Amino acid sequence: MDVDHLDVTDPSQVAAAAEREVWFHSIDLGRGVVTRGQKTPPALAKELEALRLPDLAGKSVLDIGAYDGFYSFEAERRGAARVVSMDLHVWQLETTLAPEYLADCVARNAPPQPPYRTEWLRWRLDPAGMPGKRRFDLARRALGSRVEPVVQDFMLADPLAVGTFDVVLFLGVLYHTQNPLAALQRVASLSRGLAVIETEAMEMPGAADTALCEFFPTNELNGDYSNWWSPNLRALLGLIQAAGFKRSEVLQGPPPAIPARAGAAPVRYRAIVHAYR
Repeated sequence: MDVDHLDVTDPSQVAAAAEREVWFHSIDLGRGVVTRGQKTPPALAKELEALRLPDLAGKSVLDIGAYDGFYSFEAERRGAARVVSMDLHVWQLETTLAPEYLADCVARNAPPQPPYRTEWLRWRLDPAGMPGKRRFDLARRALGSRVEPVVQDFMLADPLAVGTFDVVLFLGVLYHTQNPLAALQRVASLSRGLAVIETEAMEMPGAADTALCEFFPTNELNGDYSNWWSPNLRALLGLIQAAGFKRSEVLQGPPPAIPARAGAAPVRYRAIVHAYR
């Protein structure tokens, strides 16, 4: 059923529509319907707590790489006056075809084209729409949300066109960018207050005082061809400073028990930093 014609007062219709999608976020759509996301409700609750979001009442919020929109809708629920969800790469993908596309690449002995752009071009099921945006649209309609979707690569986002924001959420995006410094400079240009940055990170034992970024030329990180970089904390803070943020606060750094010996394998974790303009 087309999302625009969905009867959101009928839980059975909403549940049936939600069941047809492959969700990344678990989102409570109301009336007892919760999407079955790869990220479970407890996992998302733990993430929210770790992010330590400020009071969003009356604030403007930009959610870069919104995906299914969990954090956008949460910002609205917390009283944000304006919330913009910005995405392109995920929204243009037909998620249900990813395994078939990857299997075809294996059969042809051809690496997937990051970030799977050829999947959208080859599997063009709905030329008039964006198949990966259906989940966001469904959740937005079911919630009666006023969140503003912006279909755009954030690297091309013009502050004069989309505005600047009190709070920018930059969650799980940095390591997918080919140029992390340029990405953070773009985030800074869209920020007028706080940027909440969450990213894949690493520490090399014995090298905490050296700014390092690990590069993944193919799918070395989690088998994902769209992963490019993993900075250590010193590099991440340096990138944030070089991008134009005046100060930063580390909320989640490397785990405390890292062996001191040089030459050991990198220790991977998720870093969270609040960066202030």
